[in-house]
Amino acid sequence: MTLDLIAIRGEIAALRTTASTALNASLEAADRDFNRNTFIRRFDAMARAAAAAVDAQHASGAPLPALAGLAISIKDLFDVQGHTTTAGSTILRDRHAAACDSAAVVRLRSAGAALIGHTNMTEFAFSGVGLNPHYGTPANPVTALVDGEQRIPGGSTSGGAVSVATGAAWAALGSDTGGSIRIPAALQGLVGFKSTARLVPTDGAVPLSTTLDTACAITRSVRDAVLLHEVLAQRIVQRSGHGLSAMRFAVPTTTMLDAIDPAVATTFESTIATLRSAGAHIEDIALPELSELSTIQSTGGFSAAESWTWHRKLLATNDAEYDPRVALRIRRGERMTAADYIDLLNSRRDWIDQVRTATRGFDALLSPTVPIVAPRIADLEASDDAFFAANALLLRNPSVVNMLDGCALSLPCHSEGEMPVGLMVWGHAMADDTILDASQAIESALTAART
Repeated sequence: MTLDLIAIRGEIAALRTTASTALNASLEAADRDFNRNTFIRRFDAMARAAAAAVDAQHASGAPLPALAGLAISIKDLFDVQGHTTTAGSTILRDRHAAACDSAAVVRLRSAGAALIGHTNMTEFAFSGVGLNPHYGTPANPVTALVDGEQRIPGGSTSGGAVSVATGAAWAALGSDTGGSIRIPAALQGLVGFKSTARLVPTDGAVPLSTTLDTACAITRSVRDAVLLHEVLAQRIVQRSGHGLSAMRFAVPTTTMLDAIDPAVATTFESTIATLRSAGAHIEDIALPELSELSTIQSTGGFSAAESWTWHRKLLATNDAEYDPRVALRIRRGERMTAADYIDLLNSRRDWIDQVRTATRGFDALLSPTVPIVAPRIADLEASDDAFFAANALLLRNPSVVNMLDGCALSLPCHSEGEMPVGLMVWGHAMADDTILDASQAIESALTAART
């Protein structure tokens, strides 16, 4: 297994290395060519000071903090004291530097994180693709090892995922409004956990949708996802200790498997077979309620309505500075009425109740995180039609969980040397511990099957 945060923390605790040594390796990785578009701004001096402080405290006999002075990257949505937050845009570049940390950053610092920089992202977090015309698009470093092509990183937490995949960070703070943590995790063979939104405050972060936004993290393993969730949510995950044989899963056949790439289909089917062999009880269910979402969101959805509220004055004066594809999606909110918005709120509440009833008795649901492998950057840069088609496919499965007010984890399920494919383990609001517990059991079963 690739060394994860908990493993390197163990090395620091055992005095076999130091936080400063580990940080230097992360900063060296951040300097390499494959990270040239990963960061919008770096915090090297601040990170070095944080790691040195942890080393000094540890040497004096103080307990090692949870994040042990290790490198954590921060999506350019979250305020970091003394630095400007630009949300992947040029429009906000003249903002004052943040007077204080965002709530999530406060919690990371308190746990001993060494913050290494603001990472690149889709402008204002409004796409699942990860292209950024202002700062360049960080190419997917994992797919490049498979076929040498420049493929999308996934978005909107594009640079955050690349920072973890390349060793520049041990984990990445990001946001997930319709899949922005899970999509890049799936396309880069990482773990992305979207918690129940209410568990982590979003104060001090540039909003996309105040209803759907979730502050959460990308990691290298499920156990790291548990640790980062405990830090960000300031709560202890309760583990059942049950194996797969004690768990019951559902695979929805409506919507989630439509237009699926053959490579994803093969990997997903193989994964389900592996889990069944390991003792999991898995049942296909129709779940026709999923097909109703397109109608419920036909007037634009929460992201359009709520982003328009935040952006309307900026668009009036700075329209030419926006990524045109982002501006187009925000402007959908301009046409929504108050009645449309209230209908959306009511329809969502009723829909959540219907899905909860239909899935009662299952510990979690299983789906491909996204139905396609990472497309080539050049293909999507060249064509609006190709871009919006890919964006819709990338967002389709993960956005179900955001509308459900639920929680979900994406973990890699492909074999070494293959294009990355993510398995999404998902459930209802406040089922976070069950989803994390099930994901750890699934990760263990898949790892055992590969050895």
